[in-house]
Amino acid sequence: MSRQQRRILDDLLRNGPLDVGGDVAEQRAVFHDMMTSIPLPPDVSTTAGELGGVPVVTVETPEPDPATVLLYLHGGAYAIGSAAGAAGLAADVARHTGARAVCVDYRLAPENPFPAAVDDALAVYRALLDDGVPSSAIAFVGESAGGGLAVATLVAAKDAGLPQPSSAAVFSPWADLSLSGDSMVGKAAVDPSLTPEGLRTRARDYLRDTDPATPHASPVFADLTGLAPLLIQVGSHEILLDDAVRLAARAAAHDVHVELQVWPQVPHVFQAFAAMLDEADAALRAAAGFTRAHWTATDDTSDQAPPTSHASEQALPAK
Repeated sequence: MSRQQRRILDDLLRNGPLDVGGDVAEQRAVFHDMMTSIPLPPDVSTTAGELGGVPVVTVETPEPDPATVLLYLHGGAYAIGSAAGAAGLAADVARHTGARAVCVDYRLAPENPFPAAVDDALAVYRALLDDGVPSSAIAFVGESAGGGLAVATLVAAKDAGLPQPSSAAVFSPWADLSLSGDSMVGKAAVDPSLTPEGLRTRARDYLRDTDPATPHASPVFADLTGLAPLLIQVGSHEILLDDAVRLAARAAAHDVHVELQVWPQVPHVFQAFAAMLDEADAALRAAAGFTRAHWTATDDTSDQAPPTSHASEQALPAK
């Protein structure tokens, strides 16, 4: 039953060793061990490489469509995590979409503060375009900080005069590094993964003296006009709930095609637990359906969006 699955997952996360705001070196090792503790399925291949001068890991499942690419941005509060560590979730998305995933190993804070991560993500996107991959065949996917980074990169691409990709799907995006959402307090007791204190520490590492409301750091404050169609998935048991809700509202206000899916009583980046949580598998299928539906969008962002924006909210009933 889903209720039991959610309870088991909540206990697992609450009692786990990860402390997002802890010592960076220690938590990088802990996070890597967590993310790689389950071996990749034998039919998944990973290939390390470089695009635009940035390290990447290409993740492929059987018989990928050579014409389509997922540009995947991992989570880890801008200070931990890696492309290799994200290969499991990237493979799940790749399998459902039928595309290969290019996971970006963007530079991490505090060694490489803002805007290093945005610069690296944009460099990989530009390299894919320069290699002849049409923007209409590229979709962005990101989780947690990578979700906020995905939207920030869309804004940076627009500012650089580059065409928008076909779409972007973001899971539990960290889109407001000022931590001003009401859910930072209101959902703290039910979030088993993140704390406001931990995110505040990592935000300082990444931003240094940069204003947290800088659009390329916190896209919830950006002008989102002209961005690619956007899918936002979030769980109701996470302090980043308001980041997702406000990001969707801002996108809708700026005439972006946006769909918001709020899944009840599930934690941060619950999509990573498809092996043990029914909602996770359902969310991955929904994200894949959204992505596939926009593969045929044109490079002209004015044509990518529908005539009027809309926001939809989807949630599974508790079992």
